Amino acid sequence: MIRRRPVLAATTLLAISVTVSSVAVVAQDEPLKVFGAFATEIEEPWDGVIHAALEAEAEAGRIDYLWQDAIGYSGDMELVLRQVAEEDAPDIIFGDAFLNEEAVRRVAAEYPDIAFVFGSEGGPSGDNLSVFDNWIHEPAYLAGMLAGGLTQTDTIGVVAAIPIPEVNRLANAFIAGAQDVNPEVVAKVSFIGSFYDPATAKEAALAQIDAGADVLYAERAGVIEAAQEKGLLAIGNMSDQSSLAPDNVVTSVTWDMKPTVEYVLEQVQGGTYVAQDLKDFSMIAKGGAALAPINEALVPAELLATVQEKRDAIQSGLFRVAINEAAPEGSN
Repeated sequence: MIRRRPVLAATTLLAISVTVSSVAVVAQDEPLKVFGAFATEIEEPWDGVIHAALEAEAEAGRIDYLWQDAIGYSGDMELVLRQVAEEDAPDIIFGDAFLNEEAVRRVAAEYPDIAFVFGSEGGPSGDNLSVFDNWIHEPAYLAGMLAGGLTQTDTIGVVAAIPIPEVNRLANAFIAGAQDVNPEVVAKVSFIGSFYDPATAKEAALAQIDAGADVLYAERAGVIEAAQEKGLLAIGNMSDQSSLAPDNVVTSVTWDMKPTVEYVLEQVQGGTYVAQDLKDFSMIAKGGAALAPINEALVPAELLATVQEKRDAIQSGLFRVAINEAAPEGSN
């Protein structure tokens, strides 16, 4: 079902025509029409982050926003995109193309007047398909530093979705950060074979706990509940998940789509949109990645200072977190 979110009255944009790098920029006086196409349920944190950024723009009156979730991976994405392109003719379609890459790219090529902006493991295509991803390996590294400093067993756990490059780089960065402050750390990594299966993720987390892990990275939903049940520490993912277990969540590795969305809207409104890799907008320097507020009651002051120093070094460009997209050693 396609859903419409109420849109507040839009602030009228000034009708100004200027020239930037020989490209005419003409502001429009109506909100852009935007559609969100999500393969998973909107409760899944990855798609939820994109949806939240678009809803914020709708509530501010800058876009007219429709969306559909739980589209799946059996060919329905192509059907939905074609229907939306034909019947609604949006200015922009945001979504996730993982496991739907060919379908998204086919439709984008056939509707060159629509800006397609999709999470993807591939590159941009043609003149209208831009790609992005949750490049949050930097805060994952910082979260790993916290885990490495907090573990009492020298064993940490990572419960993740599927061993694809985008997921592997988060797990590897987390482990590298932990071993930065504690070289004795051993990491247990489990993949649940799904982007959204909280019950299986919880089961995997409990198995890691039984094997000695006492700090868990909840790359997937369900892990924090296991940590809370056993009275252990967890680190959330995608959004601030402290509300799920305030006494157990140390922090969360967060992704903010606002910088990406704002940039794309400005490009489309100005008539300067081109297909590109929007990677940089999902990193710390552009405000697209961060650690959520740290529960300082759980973290020694010295460790907090060490993590903050490293965060500042990343922000300034003095330290670069390595990108390792291979399957983590010993994962299952």
